[in-house]
Parts: sequence; C-alpha cells; structure tokens
Amino acid sequence: MTLVLISNLAYAQNDSMTIPASGVIGVQDAMLSPDYWINKLASPDQAILTRAQIDAQNGRLLDNDPSMYDLGKIGTAVTRDQVLAWITKVSKLDDKPLYDEKDQLIPRPIIDGVIAGLALDKIPAVTQPRYGLIVHRVSMRNFPTRLRAFPGKGLQDFERFQESTLFPGDPVAIVHTSLDGQWYFVVSPRYAAWVERSAIAEGTRDEVLAYAHPASYRVVTGDKVRTVYTPEAPAVSELLLDMGLRIPLDNLPPDEPVNGQGPYVSWTLKLPVRAEDGSLHFQPALLQRVADSSPDYLPLTQANIIRQAFKFLGERYGWGHLYNGRDCSGFVSDVYRSMGVQMPRNTGAQAISPVLPHREFSASDSHEARMQAIAQAQVGDLIYIPGHVMMFLGRVDGQPYVIQDVGGLVFRDSTGKMRWTKTNEVSVTPLLPLLVDDKLSYVDAMTSIVHIRP
Repeated sequence: MTLVLISNLAYAQNDSMTIPASGVIGVQDAMLSPDYWINKLASPDQAILTRAQIDAQNGRLLDNDPSMYDLGKIGTAVTRDQVLAWITKVSKLDDKPLYDEKDQLIPRPIIDGVIAGLALDKIPAVTQPRYGLIVHRVSMRNFPTRLRAFPGKGLQDFERFQESTLFPGDPVAIVHTSLDGQWYFVVSPRYAAWVERSAIAEGTRDEVLAYAHPASYRVVTGDKVRTVYTPEAPAVSELLLDMGLRIPLDNLPPDEPVNGQGPYVSWTLKLPVRAEDGSLHFQPALLQRVADSSPDYLPLTQANIIRQAFKFLGERYGWGHLYNGRDCSGFVSDVYRSMGVQMPRNTGAQAISPVLPHREFSASDSHEARMQAIAQAQVGDLIYIPGHVMMFLGRVDGQPYVIQDVGGLVFRDSTGKMRWTKTNEVSVTPLLPLLVDDKLSYVDAMTSIVHIRP
C-alpha cells in the first residue's frame, strides 16, 4: 500500500485502507494480536538498552527533569514559599462552569468551598515533611475533594479535579494538610497533588525510602493483578496491583501459613498497611504464582514493548488513571515501567524531557520533514500531539500504525467526508489518516517524537 499523504487537507487513500464494521479505519482482526507485529521485526528480542543503561537514564531523569522529584533530597525542612509553589502549580481553577455527573451546573459556593479547603493561609513559615507509603490505589487530586466535576455536559471521561493516581507501595512526602484534615498534599517521585490521608501509612523517612529498594521482589507484568482473597487481613485482600509495580517479597518460612493459607503456590509479598492511628506497618500477602509477574523487570526489547502494550488492548480510557485504568500518558509509561524505564507523568513533560532522546517539532517544520521523521520511527517510539501521546507499533505495506489510549478517531472516508468513531480505549490504529479537526492532521500537529533507545 502506498503512504496516505496529506495535501491541501485531502487524503489520497488506497482502496485497501478500508473502514470495517468497527469504524476503525484500516484495522483488521489479525492486527489485534501482538504476534502480528512481532513477526514483522528482524530482531524482536534484541535488547534496546541494558539494565545498567536504564538505571543510569532513570538516575539522570530524577536529577535533571523538573517534573520529577527525588524524595531523598527534599530535606528536613521546606519553606512556605516552596510548599505554596507546589500547591499552586496544580491547584488552579478558572471561572469556567463545571458540571456534576448528572450534567447539572455546580453552584459557585460549592466550588468556593473546595478552593477554601486548600488552607493556604495555614502553611507555616517552615514545614517539616513527614513520610508515608500508599496502601491502595488512590487518586491524586488537584483540590482536596471527592467532588466530581466536569468541564462540560456529557464529558464524564474528563474529570476536572483528577490529576493522577498512586499505587500500593509508592512513597510520598507529606507537606500540607487540607482545611478539613482529611487530605494531605504530597510529593511523590512523579507528581505532587492532594491525596486522601486514609490511603497513606506514615513511617520514618528511612523506612519509607528503603521500601523502594528491596533485595528481593516481584514485578507486576500483567495489566492488573490482585492478591488472593483473605478474610484474616482485609487491607491486603484482593489488593489491585498495576503493571510495573515492584513489590518486596516477605522473608517468611516457606511452610508457614500466610493469612490462613499455605504459601507454596504463591509469592509472599510484603505490603504496607495503615494502622488505626495512621502509622505504617507491613503485612504479608499472597500473589498466586500463575499471576502475571516476574522476578525482575522485563528486558527492554521490541517484542516486550509490543506484548506489554497489548495487555492493555481494549481497556477503557481513564483520565488520570480513573476507572482502574489509565490515560494516554499513563498507558505508555506503565508499559515502559514494566521494563524498568521511568518516565514523567504527563504528556507535556514526557515530550520535552531533557533526559529522554527526542525530536521536537514547531510550526516551521514542513509536512515533508514530519513525514521523514515518521518514516524513521521504530517500535516503541512515542509520538506526541498537544495533550496526547501514541506508541509507534509498526508498518503495514508502508503505512505507519500506532497503539494509543484514545477517546475517539477523526478521519475522512474514501469520499472525503469527515467521520468520527468513538473508541475510548486502548486501540490499534493507522497514524496518517487521523485528524485533530477538519483542518489539521495528527502528523502536522506533532510536537515531539521521543525515542526510548540510545
């Protein structure tokens, strides 16, 4: 198939770029298997980066990327100006109307109450950070509230107060408390925002930071796994663990029951739990050996990138990791996290990270230059347009394809008529036919291509 080129906002489209019953242009059932794409590769199992190279890159990311936070360097005292800067960076709200889950306008006094909950006037001149571990999957919010607010009617997939998500075992530094005392403003390695205090177990700085560097562990390599059900320890019963989490193993005798169950067909994990007084304790929990996990991060290869990405295929889009899912930047970063590669949280930071090799585009870059960059893309490269990221998957008869977590697809059919197909999930799609709107293609909207390779 010849390339679908954009010229004067029209597409020269080969007849084989069909629109099947799914409405997803150019995608056939065979393409929904990872093996379809892996079999196209000359050296799918060749390492892209070694473990040492990945560790070095992660270290540079933590040191040099302004969107990342090294908790070990926060120190014992933080000034009011620093805490205020962290909070005001994320806790921003304009005067545009917000709607609730029933598409009803949220009254302004309620919004004002949410803003007052920041308690900015109560930030002391100097704060001594406290430290804790997250005990279950929990939202990071830009304001200390459970109120769900949306930017317009029918936009329930874009929650205005949702920022990101933290996972069991994630370390945080606590630097401020909401007016009602039920929320903490925390700094985590990849993001700073508000988290419900009930999801945090507070411990000493040393034990919190040490948890991230265990001697023995399991890495979650499935999209999501759960610990086994246990009535004896409800806090770790069927606990959700997302792809890329590295959970320490608990060093217990192999014949000693764990939470009322023999452990010999499971891995015994060491998970943080929150005592009634909020303090940090650790509880063993079982993860079945048949669950999708590994003794270490997977090798960074093209085959593993594809296999890991396809484990999310069909998962519903979740803004800020809502709905036990993830959004576009969360999708690509969780895939790479399962191979030990750390990335900034949001697309804007990922696209311009000073540590990740990338090619930026501006309005001065021609369509031809952008097409040349796409022609050189390799499996796993990340393609950015404003507010969105896709992962390069491969080519079919010269046509570039991506896998992406996306709400919908806009393209032109063979007659040139605009068409929109709702996906709202992790999807396989061709790249070139996709449009941002009736005047701008994805290719011409590209802001950056990030390469996870030397």
